[in-house]
Amino acid sequence: WHFNSSTPPECQNSQQPSEQNRKPSAVSPLSRDLAVKFLMARKFDVLRAIELFHSYRETRLKEGIVRLQPHEEPLRSELLSGKFTVLSVRDPSGASIALYTAKLHHPNKTGNHVVLQALFYLLDRAVESFETQRNGLVFIYDMAGSNYTNFELDLSKKILNLLKGAFPARLKKVLIVGAPVWFRVPYNLLSLLLKEKLRERVRGAAHSRHTPLTDGLEVNTRRYSHSVQMVKMAELRLHLPRDCLPQHLGGLLPLDSFSWNQQLLAGQNGRVDPVDELVGIPLEDSSIHVPGPESMRPQELLAHLGRLQRSGIHLEYEELRREAPPGTFHYAQASYNQEKNRYGDVLCLDQTRVRLKPRRNERSDYINASYMDGYKQRNAYIGTQGPLERTYGDFWRMVWEQNVLVIVMTTRTDEGSRRKCGQYWPLGEGGQEVYGHIAVVNQRVDHHTHYNHTILELHNTETCEQRNASHFQYLSWPDYGVPTSAVTLIDFLGAVKRQQRKMVKALGPQWSTHPLGPPIVVHCSAGIGRTGTFCALDICLSQLQDVGSLNVFQTVRRMRMQRAFSIQTPDQYYFCYNAILEHAQRQGLLPSNQ
Repeated sequence: WHFNSSTPPECQNSQQPSEQNRKPSAVSPLSRDLAVKFLMARKFDVLRAIELFHSYRETRLKEGIVRLQPHEEPLRSELLSGKFTVLSVRDPSGASIALYTAKLHHPNKTGNHVVLQALFYLLDRAVESFETQRNGLVFIYDMAGSNYTNFELDLSKKILNLLKGAFPARLKKVLIVGAPVWFRVPYNLLSLLLKEKLRERVRGAAHSRHTPLTDGLEVNTRRYSHSVQMVKMAELRLHLPRDCLPQHLGGLLPLDSFSWNQQLLAGQNGRVDPVDELVGIPLEDSSIHVPGPESMRPQELLAHLGRLQRSGIHLEYEELRREAPPGTFHYAQASYNQEKNRYGDVLCLDQTRVRLKPRRNERSDYINASYMDGYKQRNAYIGTQGPLERTYGDFWRMVWEQNVLVIVMTTRTDEGSRRKCGQYWPLGEGGQEVYGHIAVVNQRVDHHTHYNHTILELHNTETCEQRNASHFQYLSWPDYGVPTSAVTLIDFLGAVKRQQRKMVKALGPQWSTHPLGPPIVVHCSAGIGRTGTFCALDICLSQLQDVGSLNVFQTVRRMRMQRAFSIQTPDQYYFCYNAILEHAQRQGLLPSNQ
């Protein structure tokens, strides 16, 4: 652990991690305040604090809880729903009191992903308080007045387990109060909400009583000695003022449970949310694709592949495929947007979709396209479907608005007897077409063995501006399959990246954002199979070049958080492994006989 300033006195006598036990952080040094937060949560036991940090970081990355925008929908509405809040009073020990109101949750209206975003956002703000860091947190799970339709088992398990195992605060108590009859009777439901070690104790406590389960459950996790007690609401012993809890909790006076949330949002207006720092990612390169603790060097990757063989790698892919996308598809499923999707089952997540700039008399800003991070580069790609004839104008409008310099097409327009993509650019040299308010001129086509490179000139007919763009079409990739040679695809990837660098350099001072330039548009037909494989290879090979190791599974998992269902088949996933090893061998990182 490295602090940006001197180590506080509390840390100086704490146990220091040995070289063999220290986990590689694979992140930039943390600020002093952030490091102290995790140390406080584990009473300055350095090893356990580092373990907590990694658990917290991996949880957020796995759930896609990064770069939260509290003033944008749907997160803003969730924050102001009153479903979750932090009370303005503390318990007698000084701990903060967080409240989750189950009856306000409607699983058919709000996805678990948004609820978890709001939970983490508000708890992170609460734990900014030094008093909360020192005295911990009491979490009240209020089920009073809720019905079965308000209950989501998977969400409840995640909330309780994440609070205990991955949050940087001492969890003093979890109180489940007002449990309805349907929740009280089947004790196995209750036990599912708790960790394995608690299940027998929950069952024993429930069966030891001859009376039905009363109004509340107290799970006391202080000093990590788990005990379970069934208590009435009057016996919760919080000793809180009568006006500190909502009316449905024990008939006490009402509380405006939205006030803390409203004040928080008002105070955050215009402020960059520090979530990127909280997951250990510096703001200047806040990609989710940073080296993780389980990265493999080429020799380890080769051993991993040799151990699992093709069938084991296919099973590894199946594990990814079974994971539900961490978000919602409301805009893609809206009736007025459905005709803009090439395939009805390939949709883009609301949380990462590209939004077209609003225009007068237009109902929708939708295009089936998603921002995707590259290696240490936020929004390195835009993954999108092959344009439909009715979306040509939207496609070129997106290219213009996002300042795109390079377009990568990994499909032919027709394969076999099926149409895979529209002819959305003028094909022959000298050809001109107008798509919406963008005129496109084909200046030159360079034909290579496995791909074509077309130089395009774009004209905005509304502003009279002119730009250049490069169009790369890879010709040796079968639909649903993989290229016969990884060499040709990796050489194609190299040509794409060289052209991106060349065009960024030509912009000079006109481009002052990320040094690697604006997003590269990547598409196939659906925008997930070959598109995902191309992007995964670029990310993995970039990490291999930077730090000498990589993790295919982690890369694809994180990629699917942004462009759902990326990498469409187990063979495409297996191809990633072989392509990386083939590249490593060409680079002399593996012996030629292996």
